[in-house]
Amino acid sequence: MTRPLIAVPARFSATTSALRYAAEVNARALIEAVWRAGGEPAGIHPAAGDVAGRLTRFDGILLPGGGDLAPHRYGAADTHAAVYDVDDLQDTFDLEVARRALDLGIPLLAICRGLQTMNVALGGTLEQDMGGPEREHRHLVHPVAVERGTLLERALGAEKAEASCYHHQRVERLGSGLTITARAADGTVEGLELPGAQGWFTAVQWHPEDTADRDPAQQALFDALVVAARERR
Repeated sequence: MTRPLIAVPARFSATTSALRYAAEVNARALIEAVWRAGGEPAGIHPAAGDVAGRLTRFDGILLPGGGDLAPHRYGAADTHAAVYDVDDLQDTFDLEVARRALDLGIPLLAICRGLQTMNVALGGTLEQDMGGPEREHRHLVHPVAVERGTLLERALGAEKAEASCYHHQRVERLGSGLTITARAADGTVEGLELPGAQGWFTAVQWHPEDTADRDPAQQALFDALVVAARERR
């Protein structure tokens, strides 16, 4: 049986030592998690054009983490000093992937920036900075409470999870139709879903790939994406 093809939008990187120059990359742990799940991960180039047409060849999509979305994308008049690695082409492409994936019903897992992108794509907003080192969720593993009956809860197989986080922004106003599926103890939104979506879709603010090689619950998120992708074929 051939592996379901999972699209993973590439991230621009200013430098990569092995390649000497700027590159398009994705985290190795992320790619390995998709592979362990039985998927065939395929990095796709962020480019303007027929995004919907490009996505139709894939069985599933993983929208990964990365730098910050430009605040004007969600209507902010000013930009906080902590906002970093904004790239206009990356934003345009990721937002279009988010919208077209939902339109087409392609199974979709969104992670960290990916969750924020989904929220903004549906008209939501972000808190540009959570308040500095004492409040941000960087280099932090903490428990999250998961709502019962959600796709996230079914994938994880639990109502609690240990989440490896690396983010300084979070959801402020929810996008249209989205529901919260998980929260941290401080109230930070850690999971989103869209009831009634055409295809399988869940989003998490944390990085499940960080611990997926040793935490079956985190690997199960990638497994669920690949299962949904295989069933769609």
